[in-house]
Formats: sequence, structure tokens, C-alpha cells
Amino acid sequence: MTGGHVSLDGRAVLRGVDLQIRAGEVVAVLGANGSGKSTLIRALLGLVPLSAGRTELYGVPPARFRDWKRVGYVPQRLLAGGGVPSTIREVVASGRIARQRRLRPSSAADRAAIARALTAVGLADRAGDPVAALSGGQQQRVLIARALAGEPETFVMDEPTAGVDAASQANLADTLSKLVASGRTVVLVAHELGPLEPLISRAVVIKNGRVAHDGEPPSAVGAHALPGHDHLHPHAEPAEGGPLTLSPGTATTGE
Repeated sequence: MTGGHVSLDGRAVLRGVDLQIRAGEVVAVLGANGSGKSTLIRALLGLVPLSAGRTELYGVPPARFRDWKRVGYVPQRLLAGGGVPSTIREVVASGRIARQRRLRPSSAADRAAIARALTAVGLADRAGDPVAALSGGQQQRVLIARALAGEPETFVMDEPTAGVDAASQANLADTLSKLVASGRTVVLVAHELGPLEPLISRAVVIKNGRVAHDGEPPSAVGAHALPGHDHLHPHAEPAEGGPLTLSPGTATTGE
């Protein structure tokens, strides 16, 4: 992203962001609620339009990018259609679409990748269950499995540990460590890094829609003792403009 600006509902969310992700990096995008973290991630992928500046994926503007098998995206929540029930396996299998030819049935490689992904998130024994019956944390694990099944070069994860129990966070950290060791690139939004902290090679802190810090992640010497504090353990900033504020998780334009 070069000179990236995003305005949503007439409000500036990103303000002149310059950001380049290099192959093999593990980048944590940190910041308070409403700072613009999730908007930045979505704009990088072309899911949110820029009002100024430009974005490229592997050197190609998102609108013309076609090689989606190289990118695996984990959104904050699963948007399941109300009329068509889907099983966990079906949702995870959709992560293979970018690698498949049209009208070609699933191959042995597809089935093996799906099985590995389900095992990695601890849902292999529930593959036939409907996703609508899962808790929010379990649905997040399904989204992570969907990205894993696609075997992309780059993983883009928007708060992958939100609502996920400690054991699942540890499993995710172990899975990502293996992917990073094989040369994969990871970009993730987080409030707190938890077990993912040892994997992070670079921290980008967003504050009020701008990059406030871009560089080495702070040392783990106690979150409250860190310079800037937000770098590792960001909290929501005081609300402005009156008592009517959105609770975390309800705003779709402020992250």
C-alpha cells in the first residue's frame, strides 16, 4: 500500500498509509479498537476501496489480481447464508476452490489438504456438523482451517484468536510456526499476541488511521513496561463525542 486513504460513511479511517509486506515475514498489525487495523487488512486485499493511494498484491492491483491461491484470508467472523446449511467440511473445502479447475471433482490432494486442515484446528471429528451449530470461537477455527486447506503462500488473518480458547490458540501457534519455517508469509491483526508472540518478526502499530510504529516487535518484558504500551498490548482509547458508543465487535468501519 502506498499513500493509502480510506473513508467510510464520510469518516477518514486510514490516512496516508505506506506499508510493504515482504516474503517470509510474520507481521502483527496492532492498535486500539477503532484504530483502523481491520480496514487496513481489508483494503490491502481490495475488499475495501481506497479513496486515495494504491495497493498491489504480488505487483498487481487487487481488481486485476487472479492468482488467489497464493493468498489465504481469515476474516473476523463466518458469514453463513441463512438459507443453505453448510457443514464444517464443506466450508473448509471451499478453501481449495482457487486451486481447482472448473467442474473438476475433488482430487486426493484436495481431500488430504482438507483433512490436514481440520486436524490442525481440532475439528476432524466434527467435520459433518453444521457450522451454524458452532460457537463463535469454533467458527473462527473453521475459517482458519479453510485458509490452511488452500495451502497459500501468504496468510492474512484478522484477529484469528478472537474468542478462541487457550488450547486452540496454542495449536494455531504451533501450526503457524511450521508454516513460517517452510517460508510462508503471515500478516495478522491482533489485540494481544499471546502464544503467537514468539513468531512475530515485525510489528505495525496503527493509531488514528496512521502507522505509529513499524519495526521490531517489543521485547516480552511485561506489557505495561513496554515503550508505547500499545505495541504489544493495545487497549481501546477513551470514547470521543458523547456517551453513545459502539461496543467492540459491532463496528464494521472502525477497525
